Amino acid sequence: MDRLRRRVIVKGRVQNVWFRDSCRNEAVARGIAGWVRNRADASVEAVFEGSPQAVEQMISWCHEGPPRARVDSVEVIPEPVGDEVGFAVK
Repeated sequence: MDRLRRRVIVKGRVQNVWFRDSCRNEAVARGIAGWVRNRADASVEAVFEGSPQAVEQMISWCHEGPPRARVDSVEVIPEPVGDEVGFAVK
């Protein structure tokens, strides 16, 4: 099976709006491995690894986020596929 890995940096009002927990729920539902965490600059960073379709769906979700979020930008960084297992909130 083809796998894809992308790192995303999401900027806007994305902390204290349940972004990380919602992201984990969306990723688990799509069979995505990886993690999500808050960054010191008030952005959120995530790594998604899984089928190309599922990874693209997660990237699309990041452009909206949960209802209380306001996403201003999403940076997508291609990375080599790793060995991520499960999805963690860091």
